[in-house]
Amino acid sequence: MIHTRANGPVAKCIAVPKPSVSKSIATVAALGATATTIACYNSLSPAKEVECEGSNPTKKMSRAVEADGKLRLQGLTDDSPIRLRMEAYVKKLQEQITSELEKVDGQAKFKKDQWVRAEGGDGISMVLQDGKVFEKAGVAVSVVYGMLPPAAVAQMRSQHPNIKASSTESVPFFATGISCVIHPHNPNAPTVHFNYRYFELEDENGGEPLSWWFGGGCDLTPTILYEEDAVHFHKVIKEACDKHDPRYYRDFKKWCDDYFYISHRGERRGIGGIFFDDLEDKSVDELFSYVQSCGNAFVHQYVPIMERRKNMKFTKEDKHWQQLRRGRYVEFNLVHDRGTKFGLLTPGARIESIMMSMPLTARWEYMHEPDVKAHGKLMEVLKAPRDWIPL
Repeated sequence: MIHTRANGPVAKCIAVPKPSVSKSIATVAALGATATTIACYNSLSPAKEVECEGSNPTKKMSRAVEADGKLRLQGLTDDSPIRLRMEAYVKKLQEQITSELEKVDGQAKFKKDQWVRAEGGDGISMVLQDGKVFEKAGVAVSVVYGMLPPAAVAQMRSQHPNIKASSTESVPFFATGISCVIHPHNPNAPTVHFNYRYFELEDENGGEPLSWWFGGGCDLTPTILYEEDAVHFHKVIKEACDKHDPRYYRDFKKWCDDYFYISHRGERRGIGGIFFDDLEDKSVDELFSYVQSCGNAFVHQYVPIMERRKNMKFTKEDKHWQQLRRGRYVEFNLVHDRGTKFGLLTPGARIESIMMSMPLTARWEYMHEPDVKAHGKLMEVLKAPRDWIPL
């Protein structure tokens, strides 16, 4: 439990880890903590109470370690800071989605990798590999905080003019979110991706965040185009968007088509979905509700498609085409993806988590030309995005 003193920078921390859990994982960490605080937390031993100097202690809350080794946020209410509520939500969503995906696969289980970032934060990466249905599926949550380098701050200033003009200083930041990428074995079943995240830049003197925003989206990347799958995927996410703002699906669908564009190939990565970033057009509670609607929609978007496609027969030619399309997926992620770039710019970046989205196998062939008869419809959609449902 963390105790705070309203008029001072002292926080008391108690760690109660599972005995077999390593000390680096079985710790209590405070959101928004400085490097000094993290060093203090990482020195905790079971049931030992210490005093730690912290940044903005009124923002902190207990993140206790339960008997099974899971970090849990304690005492959350609707009035708790949004950073804590978002963290709790993405961790719950991760458990729900991995459970559903294990049911679809019917054989493999997710490997759970809990990690602690020395510069500030922790996360849980869950990965399933070489399953019966899924070649690779990853669902990861992260809670990252510390000092954002000047170069990264400068990139954000165009969208957030209230960020101070100086680009020579680092700024305290907080980010939490969930990311998921799934690559099935069967070429008839599409690859899928989603992520939803919350970001804050903090005022060094405490108080309200200097800037905050939500971002995220979802998109479908088929190897073989089934129009009914595209319609279903878009229909479910449109319903989630429409509950909050009739403009959201229309605007974010176009943003997705524009964002997932492989400019050096002149084609999109897939058939889209939604994409948004720097979202701060409503109250933080309204936008948090919207992000939850999108996150909760994912299982309904994807699982029915997988159930239809996972056992379909396919040819060697279908598998070969899947490998080539995965090559395009890798190209986009390494050359264009904003999340990958941010991750690699962040001090203490965890490369395994950043590269979790990559397929186990992919293929590049010199001057390959697709079979127009077999894949012409897909290539048309990748070059000229289609409205799958009425806007």
